[in-house]
Amino acid sequence: MQLHILDSIHGVAATEWNALEGSAQPFLRHEFLAALEDSGCAADATGWTPRHLLVRDAAGMLAGALPLYRKTNSWGEFVFDFAWADAYRRAGLSYFPKLVAAVPFTPASGPRLLTAPAADRQATGDVLLAGALALARDSAASSVHVLFPTHEEAASLGARGWLLRKDCQFHWHNRGYGSFEDFLDGFTAEKRKKTRRERRRVAEAGIRLRTLTGAEIDDRLWGEIMPLYASTFWRRGREPYLNEAFFRTVARTLPGQFLAVLATLHGTAVAVALFFRGTDTLYGRYWGSTGEHHSLHFEACYHQGIEYCIANGLQRFEPGTQGEHKVARGFEPVPVWSAHWLADARFAAVIDRHLGEERAHVDGYIAAVQDHVPFRRDPA
Repeated sequence: MQLHILDSIHGVAATEWNALEGSAQPFLRHEFLAALEDSGCAADATGWTPRHLLVRDAAGMLAGALPLYRKTNSWGEFVFDFAWADAYRRAGLSYFPKLVAAVPFTPASGPRLLTAPAADRQATGDVLLAGALALARDSAASSVHVLFPTHEEAASLGARGWLLRKDCQFHWHNRGYGSFEDFLDGFTAEKRKKTRRERRRVAEAGIRLRTLTGAEIDDRLWGEIMPLYASTFWRRGREPYLNEAFFRTVARTLPGQFLAVLATLHGTAVAVALFFRGTDTLYGRYWGSTGEHHSLHFEACYHQGIEYCIANGLQRFEPGTQGEHKVARGFEPVPVWSAHWLADARFAAVIDRHLGEERAHVDGYIAAVQDHVPFRRDPA
């Protein structure tokens, strides 16, 4: 096998990349990664320099790939290691650059070691990971981080000696519901009543919602959607991670996988929730509004997504990171993972101890949250 390092996703044909197992997730599609690079969202200026790894067999056929970036900051990763960077600084060492195997600005779990259907998965993964470590040493990177891998990949990385970090997200699971009311039937009476009241408040306020695919969004609608999306970042004093060029590109190249739930009041757009659709999963990504509208955030970001999943037979809804308020609306705690390799053995030992304590805390947190899900606990 031969290892290749790319400074752009355009160094491999879209047909080759998209034929790899795992690339069916929208965020791992060649089109999505290319849109990030072409729009300047994943570039040197933002601290996301592409260093994708490819493995080709003796015949030159693509056997596997690893989406990899050289990072000079920790923004847009959603696995927070700011304390690690600060510890390095206080010790007089440089934490940056580091290498990150992830999808920029996307906290969704999925395969990171992509392999061709006929390739030897174990051998290909070994070559890709060895290549990432060699690149880290050659480029004086402090560490390599694999963010939001699948559970199976995390276990495999742990077996290889990587440090495992555990966190929690809240996901919705489709248990064969025929309608949103069918879903609510599983709630306790109190939680069912509160959810219906939330939805009724939005309707009584005169707010109307519609779901649009990327192909249905024209220039006028983009002019309404983008300021709403950006407002969430501006309120926090930050520039948006993603720009209009990115969204227009993915809406064009992945028209059936990009969705927008647009809320209007008297014909004027007042809020938007942006989603991506996979084969069996809906991913909630961004939200923005003109101001406070009672219960609209819950309706646009969660209830509408659940209805969409039920209507379209999707099995899972991942609405993004954090947010315990999701639990009362039928989302349940699930573990998510990251894996870490640090070149400095001293820091690796300290962080390994910390991660062991952190995993125990996360396990306790998941168990505690599970006691607050809104579903009835029938003896059966």
